[in-house]
Amino acid sequence: MYVMLLTQIFLVFLTVNQVMPQSKRGNKASSRTSMQGRDVLLPGTEGQSVSAPGMPAVNVSLLEQTLRPTRSPILDLLGEQKTSDDMRLYLLKNTQVTCNDGTTAGYYIRESKTSKRWIIFLEGGWCCYSKETCDVRYKNVKRLMSSSDWPKTRRGAGILSPRQDENPHWWNLNAVFVPYCSSDVWSGNLSKSKNDYAFMGSAIIQEVVRELVPKGIKQAKSVILAGSSAGGTGVLMNLDRVASLVEEMTADTVQVRGLVDSGWFIDTKHGKSDCMDGASCVLTDAIKKGLKLWNGALPEKCRQQYKKEDEWQCFYGPKSYTSMKTPIFIVQWLYDEEQLRIENIQPDFQFMTANQWNNIQSIGRELKKSLREVPAVFAPACFSHTLITASNWLDFQVKGVTLSRAVQCWMKSLQDRKGPKTTARGCSFHLIDNCQWPHCNPTCPALHDPVTGQEVTLLQMFLRRSIENQRRGQEPKGDMNQLMAMLRNGG
Repeated sequence: MYVMLLTQIFLVFLTVNQVMPQSKRGNKASSRTSMQGRDVLLPGTEGQSVSAPGMPAVNVSLLEQTLRPTRSPILDLLGEQKTSDDMRLYLLKNTQVTCNDGTTAGYYIRESKTSKRWIIFLEGGWCCYSKETCDVRYKNVKRLMSSSDWPKTRRGAGILSPRQDENPHWWNLNAVFVPYCSSDVWSGNLSKSKNDYAFMGSAIIQEVVRELVPKGIKQAKSVILAGSSAGGTGVLMNLDRVASLVEEMTADTVQVRGLVDSGWFIDTKHGKSDCMDGASCVLTDAIKKGLKLWNGALPEKCRQQYKKEDEWQCFYGPKSYTSMKTPIFIVQWLYDEEQLRIENIQPDFQFMTANQWNNIQSIGRELKKSLREVPAVFAPACFSHTLITASNWLDFQVKGVTLSRAVQCWMKSLQDRKGPKTTARGCSFHLIDNCQWPHCNPTCPALHDPVTGQEVTLLQMFLRRSIENQRRGQEPKGDMNQLMAMLRNGG
């Protein structure tokens, strides 16, 4: 049985490996990405549990997985090595607009006096939705709830980078980074006066925009509101309000645009709706609980489409997008790691079963379907999470086009008033991978063998697993013949 199985696997590996090579550039890019924080745990907390009154013990390593976007290479602290390329911290003049713990919220800015283009970026980092989950979050990741320890300067990467080789189209614009310290998916509007915590995410965004007026945003020609993960969902929640505010403040017509990175979540029904702790809570349950706690301010047009008990649906990209009037660009990995996690699916290839593989593929198909009618989209068929602020963001492509080039083409189409569906020759911005299985894009971030740490293809991962099972005299978990047949048939 094993000999036949291994023969089948080897033949499939030889065939498909010719179709989906792991490009050298993709390998190098993803090794940098993976090393720069997607799997880093809180120092000294690996495997520990934290308990709170009335709440089951929470494994801190699991809680940290929900905060992966906060440990990506968006910004690098430079310490004393301050340069003109740094973004400088400003705390809000309106001290009533605060982080969760009552400390004043703020923003970082790198000004470019010669540019009339602006980008305002919202940081990500999951949320908390009860006093207990917020207490755990404050104890372990205080910087996501307080400004007390924020550094004075930061430097951006990816679309926030001041380096022309890393950021060819936006390196010299006015860059604003808004740290996430409200834990409410940028939707809250509740002060701390009578509560244990403030939730003022929506108010923070509005106040930041107002305080940018004396810095020149009134003279802007274009403003991009961008965000990653929870920050990306925050763009969906706030874009139309920001566009209205900018329109009120400026005499000339300013083009306000949205850029959502890994914040386009869908309600797939794959997850278990038990919501036992902050790490395993399905997004729907967390949002339902959180909306009441945060006094969440939802997009008005979306909110009007639902009964009060169903307003939580506005946090899902496909639901909020249909009621939006401001142009928006969606960046979304088709096999987003956070989408899988909130559905209680872990892409652990060491213990993958055919059923788990089917669920992963199903989510990929649903994500692809949800993006079909979005005019501006960049969706690689990869396992990953967040992209626009990675220093290697230029390495990833869909149909031979980089994200930077696609966003540039989209912006140009809007400036030329050609309409969002008009694509100039050789300038595409509706880019969704057509290949049929996870990680089939040759520029995907590299997968790594959990034992050796070496870069491997998806089929090599399954092959090594099967060989190891044979060596140990174990039966494969799930129907491996079925799993390999799916790979052989292109997913």
